[in-house]
Amino acid sequence: MTHTETHAKTRASKHRLLGAASKSAATALAAFTAWRKSVAGRRALADLTPDQLRDIGCSEAPRPTFFVRVGLITDLMSMR
Repeated sequence: MTHTETHAKTRASKHRLLGAASKSAATALAAFTAWRKSVAGRRALADLTPDQLRDIGCSEAPRPTFFVRVGLITDLMSMR
């Protein structure tokens, strides 16, 4: 009896690969443009005076806050 093998043709569809690549490229481009807009907005707010910020409805420019819990300085001084 002869031995025969059958092979199924398995080729990736070019259309699927191009679709996935273009979708990921579009997602990356959208993320980049959103990041650029947020940076530009923060820079524009940083350049405004407090009076100008009040005029547009912002009480002050958003700045990072620093929270010190009660007793931290006392603990640090006692460790000295």
